[in-house]
Amino acid sequence: MKARRGIHAAAVTPFDADGRVAVPKLVAYCRHLLGEGGCDAVAPTGTTGEGTSVAMADRLALPGAFADAGIAPDRVIFGTGAPAAGDSLALTRASCDAGFTNVLVLPPYYYKSPSDDGLFAYYAHLIDGIGRDDLRVYLYHFPQMSAVPLTVSLVRRLIDAYGPIVAGLKDSSGDFAQSAAFLKATGGVSSDFDVYPSSEAMLWDGLDLGSAGVISGSTNISAPVVQIARQAAAGPDRDAAMARVGAIRAMAGKYPLMAAMKQAEAWRSGDDSWARMAPPLVPLTPDQKTALRADLDTHFGQE
Repeated sequence: MKARRGIHAAAVTPFDADGRVAVPKLVAYCRHLLGEGGCDAVAPTGTTGEGTSVAMADRLALPGAFADAGIAPDRVIFGTGAPAAGDSLALTRASCDAGFTNVLVLPPYYYKSPSDDGLFAYYAHLIDGIGRDDLRVYLYHFPQMSAVPLTVSLVRRLIDAYGPIVAGLKDSSGDFAQSAAFLKATGGVSSDFDVYPSSEAMLWDGLDLGSAGVISGSTNISAPVVQIARQAAAGPDRDAAMARVGAIRAMAGKYPLMAAMKQAEAWRSGDDSWARMAPPLVPLTPDQKTALRADLDTHFGQE
């Protein structure tokens, strides 16, 4: 079952004192995001979820915990990318075995400047190794972090080879021209290929060209506001809603995003352990916390 379109949060990850994922807390948090948190779906163990810093044992166990909690498969896209093709295969198989066949897959990000042939081989190894027609792979273009960009021609080649199994793409480049290029090359939702820009400030620019919504780290806090903008009719109401979305996104960008989203959840939940980060990332400084508290009060204080 393909992931439902709309507003997705790249969910932050809570850690226990020993650095392991606090699994029940993460499941409960994703339930919150899918309810009053305003999200249509969640993407755990992605960049904002510090997925590449999470132990393999924890990543392998998470899909089963989500299944046991009864979270609908079309509301989750698990991050399963890894530098080693075998690790990505194992993570994807664990997700599929638990019923979650939608996966977000970074390219292998250690060796730099691989050829398109090499990247095609990586994704082909994953898709062929899983061997399931219901697998849905969402490619993950984030060159600032991975230093391994996905070209439009590679994306088109993978679609031509594997059809609906290559279901979509998350574009975290921050460059809307890049998202537009992916949309033009793939046909977007009109061709059942779901492109997700990573900034909610690009929501309607993308929807107008056939994007499927957004997958964003800052929608951990902004999704209800983004939903208002998404559902507003064209005109002054939408313009005003998008102005507020843009202001919140710009505010979030003033801080280390993962640490800020976790601090916001610590305040919302009353649980300071949410502020823990996986090394090498660190929590907000006291000055950053003070500034973030003031910014959140400004943008959300009357809600």
